[in-house]
Amino acid sequence: MSATLTTGTGPQPHGRLFWALADCWNVTRRYLTHFRRQPVNIAWQLGFPIISVLLYGFVFGEAMKVPGDGEDGDYLQFLMPGMFVMTMAFGFMNTAMGVVTDSTKGVIDRFRSMPMAPSAVASGRGLADLVVACAELTILALTALAIGWRSSAGVADTVLAFGLLLFLRFSLIWVGVFLGLVVPTPEAAGGLYAVAFPLTMISSVFVAPSLMPDWLAPVAAWNPVSSTGTATRELFGNPGAGGSSWVEQHAVLMAVVWPVAISLVFLPLAVRRFRGLSR
Repeated sequence: MSATLTTGTGPQPHGRLFWALADCWNVTRRYLTHFRRQPVNIAWQLGFPIISVLLYGFVFGEAMKVPGDGEDGDYLQFLMPGMFVMTMAFGFMNTAMGVVTDSTKGVIDRFRSMPMAPSAVASGRGLADLVVACAELTILALTALAIGWRSSAGVADTVLAFGLLLFLRFSLIWVGVFLGLVVPTPEAAGGLYAVAFPLTMISSVFVAPSLMPDWLAPVAAWNPVSSTGTATRELFGNPGAGGSSWVEQHAVLMAVVWPVAISLVFLPLAVRRFRGLSR
């Protein structure tokens, strides 16, 4: 029996939007329950960034240059915003792996056989991954504070910087959902790391584009990951912000434009791919 709402004109059925939101929340709760029961998954996802911080910040840090901060620039202050960005960017791999695992196990087929909103699987997965991303970013930020990183900006700019990091993660969730529905097996999804590594390495995560060869610097500067990295350094008041190119001079703007563009492309593709799966 359909649930109803009592209004002044009598019982009225819930609208389509209500059920879409309800289905999204149910799918979200399912995914979050898995993370709650297996917290090692979050620890595993944070392992690589934390190891990278130790490697680049303390092993190679003394040999790294920070643009505009002289020879005595604190590379750790430059590095940490980049590590925040890298953690958010790599998250699309975890999304893709989770979606393709559900697909191969028949979970998505069971969802599709139920009377639920077609958008619920994609939106529920996206909301759950965004909640997990908040937890990951919090843990990584506490780690950064423990090893000496600081934001020298005000509260508003600091909050905005973290907001831009989550906005990038939000947009890449839909890339992960789409790829998870396209690749056939979890093993094939593992091969997507060949895409993830250039995305983060050819960027401003570890080195400023101005220190790269002339032919590579524009590629790194126009990388969406670089825009968010440069914008967060600017907002945190950390060294290495800015640059000579237009995209670097308008990093905060581009840190909004890139995620919007990515979402506009991949969110509809993910929903359409889910609707078009063969029964």
